[in-house]
Amino acid sequence: MTDQRDPDREADREPKADRWRSVPEATVARLAVYLRALTTLADQGVNTVSSEGLATAAGVNSAKLRKDLSHLGSYGTRGVGYDVSTLIEQISRALGLTQHRAVALVGIGNLGHALAGYGGFASRGFRIVALFDAERARVGEPIAGLRVRHIDDLDDVVRSERVSIGVIATPAGAAQDVCDRLVAAGVTSILNFAPAVLSVPDNVDVRKVDLAVELQILSFHEQRKATAGDGDGTFEEVG
Repeated sequence: MTDQRDPDREADREPKADRWRSVPEATVARLAVYLRALTTLADQGVNTVSSEGLATAAGVNSAKLRKDLSHLGSYGTRGVGYDVSTLIEQISRALGLTQHRAVALVGIGNLGHALAGYGGFASRGFRIVALFDAERARVGEPIAGLRVRHIDDLDDVVRSERVSIGVIATPAGAAQDVCDRLVAAGVTSILNFAPAVLSVPDNVDVRKVDLAVELQILSFHEQRKATAGDGDGTFEEVG
Protein backbone atom coordinates (compact mmCIF):
# COMPACT_ATOMS: atom_id res chain seq x y z
CA MET A 1 0.00 0.00 0.00
CA THR A 2 1.35 3.42 -0.99
CA ASP A 3 2.19 5.82 1.83
CA GLN A 4 -0.10 8.83 1.31
CA ARG A 5 1.11 10.88 4.28
CA ASP A 6 1.67 14.57 3.68
CA PRO A 7 5.26 15.34 4.84
CA ASP A 8 4.30 18.93 5.73
CA ARG A 9 1.51 17.75 8.02
CA GLU A 10 3.71 15.08 9.52
CA ALA A 11 6.33 17.73 10.23
CA ASP A 12 3.72 19.94 11.87
CA ARG A 13 2.97 17.15 14.35
CA GLU A 14 6.58 16.83 15.45
CA PRO A 15 7.49 18.39 18.80
CA LYS A 16 8.72 21.90 18.05
CA ALA A 17 11.89 21.58 20.11
CA ASP A 18 12.90 18.38 18.30
CA ARG A 19 11.98 19.77 14.91
CA TRP A 20 14.11 22.91 15.07
CA ARG A 21 16.99 21.87 17.32
CA SER A 22 19.13 20.70 14.40
CA VAL A 23 18.55 23.72 12.13
CA PRO A 24 21.88 25.60 11.72
CA GLU A 25 22.01 29.26 12.76
CA ALA A 26 23.16 30.18 9.25
CA THR A 27 20.02 28.57 7.83
CA VAL A 28 17.80 30.54 10.21
CA ALA A 29 19.44 33.77 9.04
CA ARG A 30 18.90 32.82 5.40
CA LEU A 31 15.24 31.94 6.02
CA ALA A 32 14.70 35.56 7.00
CA VAL A 33 16.33 36.65 3.73
CA TYR A 34 14.15 34.24 1.74
CA LEU A 35 11.07 35.62 3.45
CA ARG A 36 12.00 39.17 2.48
CA ALA A 37 12.53 38.11 -1.15
CA LEU A 38 9.26 36.18 -1.21
CA THR A 39 7.34 39.12 0.22
CA THR A 40 8.71 41.33 -2.54
CA LEU A 41 7.67 38.75 -5.15
CA ALA A 42 4.18 38.53 -3.65
CA ASP A 43 3.86 42.32 -3.77
CA GLN A 44 4.74 42.12 -7.47
CA GLY A 45 1.95 39.62 -8.09
CA VAL A 46 4.22 36.59 -8.53
CA ASN A 47 2.49 33.34 -7.52
CA THR A 48 5.21 30.76 -8.09
CA VAL A 49 8.98 30.93 -8.17
CA SER A 50 11.68 28.43 -9.10
CA SER A 51 14.48 27.59 -6.70
CA GLU A 52 16.89 29.32 -9.09
CA GLY A 53 14.73 32.45 -9.20
CA LEU A 54 14.37 32.64 -5.43
CA ALA A 55 18.06 31.90 -4.91
CA THR A 56 18.99 34.76 -7.23
CA ALA A 57 16.61 37.14 -5.43
CA ALA A 58 18.10 36.10 -2.08
CA GLY A 59 21.73 36.15 -3.22
CA VAL A 60 22.52 32.46 -2.53
CA ASN A 61 23.04 29.42 -4.71
CA SER A 62 20.03 27.24 -5.49
CA ALA A 63 21.47 24.07 -3.92
CA LYS A 64 21.89 25.85 -0.58
CA LEU A 65 18.38 27.27 -0.82
CA ARG A 66 16.83 23.85 -1.47
CA LYS A 67 18.72 22.37 1.47
CA ASP A 68 17.58 25.21 3.75
CA LEU A 69 13.95 24.83 2.72
CA SER A 70 14.09 21.07 3.22
CA HIS A 71 14.23 21.81 6.98
CA LEU A 72 10.67 23.09 6.58
CA GLY A 73 9.59 19.95 4.76
CA SER A 74 9.16 22.09 1.65
CA TYR A 75 10.61 20.70 -1.58
CA GLY A 76 8.65 22.55 -4.25
CA THR A 77 7.11 20.95 -7.33
CA ARG A 78 9.30 19.74 -10.18
CA GLY A 79 8.86 21.94 -13.23
CA VAL A 80 6.80 24.47 -11.27
CA GLY A 81 8.82 25.58 -8.26
CA TYR A 82 7.48 26.92 -4.99
CA ASP A 83 4.09 28.45 -4.31
CA VAL A 84 5.02 31.91 -3.02
CA SER A 85 2.14 32.38 -0.55
CA THR A 86 2.55 28.88 0.90
CA LEU A 87 6.29 29.31 1.35
CA ILE A 88 5.76 32.70 3.01
CA GLU A 89 3.40 31.02 5.47
CA GLN A 90 5.80 28.14 6.14
CA ILE A 91 8.81 30.38 6.77
CA SER A 92 6.77 32.82 8.87
CA ARG A 93 5.57 29.94 11.03
CA ALA A 94 9.10 28.55 11.32
CA LEU A 95 10.45 31.93 12.43
CA GLY A 96 7.63 32.42 14.91
CA LEU A 97 6.34 35.50 13.12
CA THR A 98 2.68 34.54 13.35
CA GLN A 99 2.60 35.56 17.03
CA HIS A 100 3.31 39.30 16.51
CA ARG A 101 5.90 39.41 19.27
CA ALA A 102 6.02 42.38 21.60
CA VAL A 103 9.25 44.39 21.57
CA ALA A 104 10.61 46.99 24.00
CA LEU A 105 13.18 49.54 22.81
CA VAL A 106 15.59 51.09 25.32
CA GLY A 107 17.64 54.16 24.42
CA ILE A 108 15.98 56.97 22.46
CA GLY A 109 19.02 58.71 21.03
CA ASN A 110 19.39 59.30 17.31
CA LEU A 111 19.52 55.58 16.45
CA GLY A 112 16.80 54.61 18.92
CA HIS A 113 14.54 57.36 17.64
CA ALA A 114 14.99 56.12 14.08
CA LEU A 115 14.27 52.52 15.08
CA ALA A 116 11.17 53.56 17.02
CA GLY A 117 9.81 55.37 13.99
CA TYR A 118 10.47 52.57 11.51
CA GLY A 119 7.17 51.31 10.14
CA GLY A 120 8.44 48.03 8.72
CA PHE A 121 8.46 46.04 11.96
CA ALA A 122 4.68 45.56 12.16
CA SER A 123 4.44 44.00 8.70
CA ARG A 124 7.14 41.50 9.69
CA GLY A 125 5.48 40.21 12.85
CA PHE A 126 6.77 42.58 15.54
CA ARG A 127 5.02 45.18 17.69
CA ILE A 128 7.09 47.82 19.44
CA VAL A 129 4.95 48.27 22.54
CA ALA A 130 7.20 50.40 24.74
CA LEU A 131 10.02 52.94 24.52
CA PHE A 132 12.38 53.67 27.42
CA ASP A 133 15.12 56.14 28.21
CA ALA A 134 17.05 57.18 31.32
CA GLU A 135 16.83 60.89 30.47
CA ARG A 136 13.94 62.50 32.33
CA ALA A 137 13.76 65.17 29.62
CA ARG A 138 12.74 62.54 27.07
CA VAL A 139 9.98 60.99 29.18
CA GLY A 140 6.60 61.66 27.62
CA GLU A 141 8.03 62.41 24.17
CA PRO A 142 5.66 61.01 21.50
CA ILE A 143 7.19 58.77 18.84
CA ALA A 144 5.17 56.74 16.33
CA GLY A 145 2.10 56.60 18.54
CA LEU A 146 3.97 55.75 21.75
CA ARG A 147 5.27 57.93 24.57
CA VAL A 148 8.75 57.43 25.97
CA ARG A 149 8.76 55.99 29.49
CA HIS A 150 11.47 56.20 32.10
CA ILE A 151 13.73 53.18 32.43
CA ASP A 152 12.49 52.70 36.01
CA ASP A 153 9.11 51.61 34.56
CA LEU A 154 10.69 48.86 32.49
CA ASP A 155 9.98 45.93 34.78
CA ASP A 156 6.24 46.60 35.13
CA VAL A 157 5.74 47.34 31.43
CA VAL A 158 7.69 44.29 30.23
CA ARG A 159 5.56 42.05 32.41
CA SER A 160 2.21 43.67 31.61
CA GLU A 161 2.86 43.80 27.85
CA ARG A 162 4.45 40.32 27.80
CA VAL A 163 7.55 41.61 26.06
CA SER A 164 9.81 38.79 24.87
CA ILE A 165 12.34 40.81 22.83
CA GLY A 166 14.33 43.82 23.99
CA VAL A 167 16.25 46.19 21.72
CA ILE A 168 19.18 48.06 23.26
CA ALA A 169 20.24 51.30 21.55
CA THR A 170 22.02 52.93 24.49
CA PRO A 171 25.63 54.11 24.86
CA ALA A 172 28.06 51.28 25.59
CA GLY A 173 28.42 52.14 29.27
CA ALA A 174 24.71 51.66 29.95
CA ALA A 175 24.14 48.55 27.86
CA GLN A 176 24.94 45.85 30.43
CA ASP A 177 22.76 47.45 33.11
CA VAL A 178 19.87 47.73 30.65
CA CYS A 179 20.45 44.13 29.59
CA ASP A 180 20.34 42.98 33.23
CA ARG A 181 17.06 44.85 33.77
CA LEU A 182 15.50 43.30 30.68
CA VAL A 183 16.56 39.80 31.69
CA ALA A 184 15.33 40.29 35.26
CA ALA A 185 11.95 41.37 33.89
CA GLY A 186 11.66 38.19 31.84
CA VAL A 187 12.99 39.16 28.40
CA THR A 188 14.71 36.17 26.77
CA SER A 189 15.90 37.65 23.45
CA ILE A 190 17.92 40.84 22.97
CA LEU A 191 18.96 42.78 19.88
CA ASN A 192 21.98 44.86 20.85
CA PHE A 193 22.99 47.95 18.89
CA ALA A 194 25.30 49.23 21.64
CA PRO A 195 29.07 48.84 21.01
CA ALA A 196 29.46 46.48 23.97
CA VAL A 197 29.64 42.73 24.62
CA LEU A 198 26.78 41.65 26.86
CA SER A 199 26.87 38.93 29.50
CA VAL A 200 23.60 36.99 29.70
CA PRO A 201 22.31 33.71 31.17
CA ASP A 202 22.31 30.60 28.97
CA ASN A 203 18.58 30.87 28.32
CA VAL A 204 18.87 34.37 26.79
CA ASP A 205 19.73 34.89 23.12
CA VAL A 206 21.63 37.99 21.99
CA ARG A 207 22.10 39.28 18.48
CA LYS A 208 24.61 42.10 18.06
CA VAL A 209 24.43 44.77 15.37
CA ASP A 210 27.66 46.78 15.30
CA LEU A 211 27.56 49.29 12.46
CA ALA A 212 31.21 50.27 12.96
CA VAL A 213 32.33 46.65 12.57
CA GLU A 214 30.29 46.29 9.39
CA LEU A 215 31.95 49.42 7.98
CA GLN A 216 35.38 48.06 8.94
CA ILE A 217 34.62 44.85 7.05
CA LEU A 218 33.65 46.88 4.00
CA SER A 219 36.86 48.87 4.41
CA PHE A 220 38.81 45.61 4.25
CA HIS A 221 37.10 44.68 0.99
CA GLU A 222 37.82 48.14 -0.42
CA GLN A 223 41.49 47.75 0.49
CA ARG A 224 41.60 44.28 -1.06
CA LYS A 225 40.09 45.58 -4.31
CA ALA A 226 42.55 48.49 -4.37
CA THR A 227 45.54 46.18 -3.94
CA ALA A 228 44.31 43.36 -6.17
CA GLY A 229 46.57 44.46 -9.01
CA ASP A 230 49.65 45.10 -6.88
CA GLY A 231 52.18 42.26 -6.70
CA ASP A 232 50.70 38.97 -5.55
CA GLY A 233 47.83 40.59 -3.63
CA THR A 234 49.32 39.95 -0.19
CA PHE A 235 49.48 42.62 2.50
CA GLU A 236 52.71 43.93 3.98
CA GLU A 237 53.02 44.13 7.73
CA VAL A 238 53.14 47.66 9.10
CA GLY A 239 55.69 48.41 11.84
